[in-house]
Amino acid sequence: MIYYTLSFAQYYQHLIQVKVRFKAQAQQKIWLPTWIPGSYLIREFAKHIESVKALHVGTGEAIKLHKLTKNQWQLQNTQADEIEVSYQVYAYDLSVRGAYTDDDRLYVNPAAVCIGVEGQEDSAIQLQLDVPKTLSRFELVTSMPVVEASNTTYILNAINYHELIDQPFELAEQTCISFDIENITHRIAISGRHQTDLKRLAADLEKICAAQIRMFGEAPFKDYLFMVMATANSYGGLEHQSSTSLITPRDDLPKSSEPAKPSVNYQRFLGLCSHEYFHAWLVKFIRPHNYVKPNLHQEDYTTLLWVFEGITSYYDDLMLYRSGVIDQNAYVDLLRDQISRYLSNPGRQIQSVAESSFDAWIKYYRPDENTNNAGTSYYNKGALVALCLDLTLRQHGSNLDLLMQALYQRAKNGQHVDEQTLPQLCQQLTGHSLTEFFDNYVEGTTELPLQQLLAEFGISLHIEHKVWPLGLKVQENPQGLIVQQVLRDSAAAQAGLSCQDIIIALNGLKASTSLLQQLGNHTNTAPHITCHAFRRDELKVLEIQGRGSMTSAAKLLIEDKNRLSQWIDHPAKL
Repeated sequence: MIYYTLSFAQYYQHLIQVKVRFKAQAQQKIWLPTWIPGSYLIREFAKHIESVKALHVGTGEAIKLHKLTKNQWQLQNTQADEIEVSYQVYAYDLSVRGAYTDDDRLYVNPAAVCIGVEGQEDSAIQLQLDVPKTLSRFELVTSMPVVEASNTTYILNAINYHELIDQPFELAEQTCISFDIENITHRIAISGRHQTDLKRLAADLEKICAAQIRMFGEAPFKDYLFMVMATANSYGGLEHQSSTSLITPRDDLPKSSEPAKPSVNYQRFLGLCSHEYFHAWLVKFIRPHNYVKPNLHQEDYTTLLWVFEGITSYYDDLMLYRSGVIDQNAYVDLLRDQISRYLSNPGRQIQSVAESSFDAWIKYYRPDENTNNAGTSYYNKGALVALCLDLTLRQHGSNLDLLMQALYQRAKNGQHVDEQTLPQLCQQLTGHSLTEFFDNYVEGTTELPLQQLLAEFGISLHIEHKVWPLGLKVQENPQGLIVQQVLRDSAAAQAGLSCQDIIIALNGLKASTSLLQQLGNHTNTAPHITCHAFRRDELKVLEIQGRGSMTSAAKLLIEDKNRLSQWIDHPAKL
């Protein structure tokens, strides 16, 4: 067994003191992940580690450490001894991925804090948490088994290191409620200031969770925890096998005044919960072949994030409807918004969802002013590829529910997903090859056949064209118009305008959004515009042949409720 002790005595300085005791191999290496599964960006957790030391447990004699790489150390021990490694971690990351401590909250993702012992990652883990008396009012929430607990000391167990880093924990003042589905206890724990109607939240989440369990036939976990942090405006979620860590604006949580039809804010939070819960099947259990034991030292590439995030993004909204939490019109509105985001993204014609998946490490989590011009989202476009795949499968007598169930059954037999898995299963389910579908819409950038497919299932899709004046997206402030985005090949781009330029005058008049729209909204005519703008501290005078650029949005009309219901109402069974 490997023993970890985390002391939070210096929580006010955002420091965690960590001690790790283990039976070492000669020249033992230790390491810390550089990224956390479910969030595909190198996070460099090791940058927060300070003062790493090692000693023999029996003699107290110091052992030299040699740092091999940014996240790996080697002990200069010559024989198998019991060793204690100690270090500090700076914990001030208020997100769902790292660690954070202050007088309101102690939150830890072990991947960001607990070093691994090379060659012993399969060893059993004991984790002790030492909490100062000043924070004894805190309650512990986690999906890890708690074997001992007092106000100031907790002892938890994990099967091995991979299980340890998949189970975050939080110590804070918690508001809790639970519900059961088929003998599976689901807990909701909310920290931070809020006025949540817990009974309403539990009732809605119970419906959503039950709908997902019904679709797959069973759950791949014995209990489940929704760990929620309420803040002013932060938003995000990270999936784990038996829990999810969520951070949400407190205004997205339901109050006693929440209407029967969920508000837009509350619907957003329920969609986040639905998304992360669906990941318990699709990501944590049904996995890409190389993510069974991912390489946490460096980027671990896959072209399949459109499957794991995109298909999940398709189902997160659909499950809100199937559970009865939202009505048919609300679901169609969510679908419209998803399609509008896709249509307003010119980068969909440049980058495929397979490429977007592969490049997540360098692009998705690091957007810049060129992102919308050159890239697409494996969440957004992936969800619409999933929609098109579902409707295409239905044309051939099958559906995406059956595909998900088949993937789940394969995962239960130890089979995981590679690039050929979905095309092969689609052929098995339909008797038809869908190779052309995957070539065009996954590997390629062919426009998705949304209008044709939706029309066959009772929805009319109308594309509404809008104009970006001169191809610009701007923000008005007292300095002028700050350029936020320039559409590629637009009039503004051809004239040389760039992001962060500050437009101060157009045709000799003070720049404003209304003047920009007046001069640049036209798509058929091209008036000449003289633009004065600051780039950094230098004044530029640019001549623009002013013509607006077209972008698009979706409008959906339900034409046949019966055909629509055949698609969205009921999950099929194998």
